[in-house]
Amino acid sequence: MPVLTSANVRKRLLQLYQRLLLEIRADRLVAQVLQSRSLTSEKIILVACGKAAASMTRGAVQVLGNQIIDVRVITKAGHCQELEEDTGIRCQESGHPIPDARSLDAGQGLVEWLSRLPADATLLVLTSGGTSALVEMLPQATSLEALVRLNQWLLGSGLDIHAVNRIRRSVSCVKGGGLLACVPSAVAIEHLIISDVPGDDPAIVGSGLFVAGAAESAPGVETQIGDQIIPGWVQTMQQAALSCREWLTKKNGFNRRVKHQIIASNTLACQQLAKIAAETEQEIHLHPQPLAGDAALQGQAIAHYLRTQASAGLHIWGGETTVVLPQQPGRGGRNQHLALAAAQELAGSEHISLLVMASDGSDGPTEDAGAIVDGGTLGRGEAEGLNAESALHQADAGRFLEAAGDLVNSGVTGTNVMDIVLAFKQR
Repeated sequence: MPVLTSANVRKRLLQLYQRLLLEIRADRLVAQVLQSRSLTSEKIILVACGKAAASMTRGAVQVLGNQIIDVRVITKAGHCQELEEDTGIRCQESGHPIPDARSLDAGQGLVEWLSRLPADATLLVLTSGGTSALVEMLPQATSLEALVRLNQWLLGSGLDIHAVNRIRRSVSCVKGGGLLACVPSAVAIEHLIISDVPGDDPAIVGSGLFVAGAAESAPGVETQIGDQIIPGWVQTMQQAALSCREWLTKKNGFNRRVKHQIIASNTLACQQLAKIAAETEQEIHLHPQPLAGDAALQGQAIAHYLRTQASAGLHIWGGETTVVLPQQPGRGGRNQHLALAAAQELAGSEHISLLVMASDGSDGPTEDAGAIVDGGTLGRGEAEGLNAESALHQADAGRFLEAAGDLVNSGVTGTNVMDIVLAFKQR
């Protein structure tokens, strides 16, 4: 095979990724599942929460049509245009990645709406990542300001999503199965989930709003998770939420039987990407170990492996890394952080390109999905007067990568299955 130019390799990687996004769109997957799993109820009430909520709803409407008698869709701002244009269904936009007053309105509204559901209806719940910030109800003693402070601390703590959502459940009145207690006992519940967490545990996705037993495992008041000391002000929030757990127990929400089905995940997405690539690529290396831990360290390790050990061909990883943020972080997200750290290791290397993407189209608080880097990234950014090490230290990878011409913006993707890393190494 002739040596490809850097531009051609980049085009190739982006085309593969775009094909994957089409395959794992939430509307497509929800429609497939509902076509094979018939809901016979003439009264279906639909609630969708998360960054892929609008796309999931669109798929349900395509199949169920007039069986759906009521709909509530809660999603991130800017994620509902296609659904509104196609169906006329309007979304309730809420706060993400930091919850705000809209998140509390969404939580209170869901509690009241669910309690009024007709007994002869089936509730179809569609959950995707992002729900934890979008929907919240707090004990009376906890303020919105405390909730914002908590989520800012969590996002910069370096804790993984399991620990983050464990803490979120422990301060909430609706997370950890709380909404189950609001649904009339005669209402049947079906739950379709797009997982954005390692292990695909329904109790972790969106902090388990409709997962019985999730709240029973909520920790109450904790002083430490792993190596992370829990601040006293967080413990105060946990203490205030204990009354919510007592209320849930009295309402018997923990014992509800719900059919949960994971319809998309990072593992499935990586496997699908390998199938797509097999149509055009001769050598494909699917790495099964999920990416986790510090983004910079993972970026360095991937790039070092590609440079020194990896066979030629296409390499695929998936997972979700973390970043410990400074007091005043710059522009970027974990994928941009990983990509820039990898670019340092790849500096001067020829014939290796690396695409690092957030599958939902939004890397951290930015509008960019990630970046595509190669052996020339470092030089291009430095030629614009920027320093990669300083950018990583300040969590400002996005500014460096923009200067290098390496940021990628995919727009809203209609799915959310963590992050995808795709590399191509030529012989």
